[in-house]
Amino acid sequence: MIKIIKYVMADILRNKIIIAYTIFLLVIGMSVFNLEDNTTKGLLSLLNIVLIVVPLVCIIFSTIYVYNSAEFVELLVSQPLQRKHIWLSLFCGIALALVLAFFIGIGLPVLLYSFSATGIILVAVGLMLTVIFVAIAMLAAVKTRDKAKGIGIAVLLWLYFSLLFDGLILFILFQFSDYPLENFMLFLSTLNPVDIGRIFILLKMDVSALMGYTGAIFQNFFGTLPGMITATIVMLLWMVLPLYFSLRIFNRKDL
Repeated sequence: MIKIIKYVMADILRNKIIIAYTIFLLVIGMSVFNLEDNTTKGLLSLLNIVLIVVPLVCIIFSTIYVYNSAEFVELLVSQPLQRKHIWLSLFCGIALALVLAFFIGIGLPVLLYSFSATGIILVAVGLMLTVIFVAIAMLAAVKTRDKAKGIGIAVLLWLYFSLLFDGLILFILFQFSDYPLENFMLFLSTLNPVDIGRIFILLKMDVSALMGYTGAIFQNFFGTLPGMITATIVMLLWMVLPLYFSLRIFNRKDL
C-alpha cells in the first residue's frame, strides 16, 4: 500500500494543476493578511476560499484523476493485491497530496499571521473538507463508467453542498416559519459538511449574530462541548461513509 500511496502522491504533486492550485492559495493567503491589519477580517476573507474553492478543486480534480488512472488501477487489480488495498491506497495518495497543497497554500499563512484557535479551526475545517470531497469524488467516479457523466455528477454534488443547500434551507424556513424548527434545522445542518464547517468557523469568530435566528440555535448547540464533539463526529462520518460505499462498489465492480 505504501508504495502505491507514494507513487500516487508523487504523480499528483508533479501535476501542473496542483502546483498552480497551491501557488494560488498561497498568494491569496499571503495577500489577505498583508492587506488587512485585522487578522479576523483576513480569516473571514479566506472563509469563502475554504468553503467554495477548495471543495470545487478537490472534487473535480479527484474525479478526473480517478478516471485517468483507470488503466493503472486495472494493472494493479491484475496483480496479487486485494482490491480494498488498491482503492484505499489511491484514496490516501490523492487525499494526502491535496491536503499538503492546502496546508502549504492556506495553512502556512494562517498559522504564520493568525496563530489562534480561530485560525487553527479554519485550517482544520479546510483539511477535513479536502478529505471529504476526495471521498465524495471517488464515490462519484466509481459509480459510473462514463467520464463525462461522472464529472457532471461531481459538479452537481459541489453545487448542492456549496450553493443549493442554503437555498433549500431558506425555502424550508419561509414555508414552515410558524412551526418550531430548531431541532430540525440542527439535523439538516448535519447533511452538509460545508455548512458544518461554516458554522464551526463563524461561531469561533463570535459573529454568530450575523447568522440571525439560526445563529442563536447553532450557538446553543454547537457552542457547547457536546455540540462540538457531535459536529466533529459528523465530519468524520462524512469522510468515512462515502469512502466505504465507494469501496463496496469497487470490490464488486467488473473492470
